[in-house]
Amino acid sequence: MVRRGLFGLSFLVVGATLMAACQAGPVDDSGEDIVADDGSNDDRADSPDSTPQVSTKFQHCATPEHTEAVAQLMLQELAQVSHALPAGSVTINVYWHVINKGSGASNGDISDQMIANQIAVLNAAFANGDSGPSDYAGAAAGVATPFKFVLAGVDRTTNATWYTGCYGSSESAMKNALRVGTADDLNIYSCAPSGGILGYATFPASNSGTNKLDGVVVLDQSLPGGNAAPYNLGDTATHEVGHWLGLYHTFQGGCAKQASGGDGVGDTPAEKSAAFGCPTGRNTCSSAGYDPIYNFMDYTDDSCMYKFTAGQSDRMSSAWTAYRAGK
Repeated sequence: MVRRGLFGLSFLVVGATLMAACQAGPVDDSGEDIVADDGSNDDRADSPDSTPQVSTKFQHCATPEHTEAVAQLMLQELAQVSHALPAGSVTINVYWHVINKGSGASNGDISDQMIANQIAVLNAAFANGDSGPSDYAGAAAGVATPFKFVLAGVDRTTNATWYTGCYGSSESAMKNALRVGTADDLNIYSCAPSGGILGYATFPASNSGTNKLDGVVVLDQSLPGGNAAPYNLGDTATHEVGHWLGLYHTFQGGCAKQASGGDGVGDTPAEKSAAFGCPTGRNTCSSAGYDPIYNFMDYTDDSCMYKFTAGQSDRMSSAWTAYRAGK
């Protein structure tokens, strides 16, 4: 194993008792993975809200979901510390860990420029105050969140086992060796997660400052300029950092969101299941309005995602205050 250039930082993660099963692909409103007969993830063919998956190569987000009971406890806790922070008022140091199996971007040794471009994508996403691309006429504007990101350090580790084992068998060893800083620092690991996973993250929690597993893992080729089309514009990292700051998937809770709490954000309409591609006009929960397909916390293509909502910004503010700031 070759390691080059270290720095300093730490992180927070949800304790093992707060973790539910990983959801790596599309889910239905019961929370079950939907897997086609050929082993690729797909929506159910007999469902009126089916949306063809553009790419079966990637299995999307593998962030462990909280059980409904734990999710509700977290939402209740955050409601007691509800705190809307001013736009752009929080600067997060990012420590990037490049895991590779050899030299060159094709082996995971991505360039400093790709990392810089990814930081730029994060900053644009979390400062998003636009109405979105012109062909999304009628879609509500996104909001500017409190968060901006500064690259504080990069290290590079050549380890073929970690490179493909960064989701699963090697996660603990990798993170225990490399994670630095405190709960309000963001550790990002780029590698090639097994099973076609695009990325995963840890949620904020009260044990945040002591958990070595805290951070975000992304597929190296999901960075801007990578080859993981249609997920190669950098919004896998945006999605996973959203989890790291306390957001759930927009489809959590399915159509029962209003009764169950779902993602706990009032201005993200309920949707029955994850959306793929960019299915304009999709409405899987008829009484809730159009599905939030443009939201960074859905599963649509990078080119389709462009927004966080005001409710999501407030949620991230509260989670930051409760679990990360100064921890």
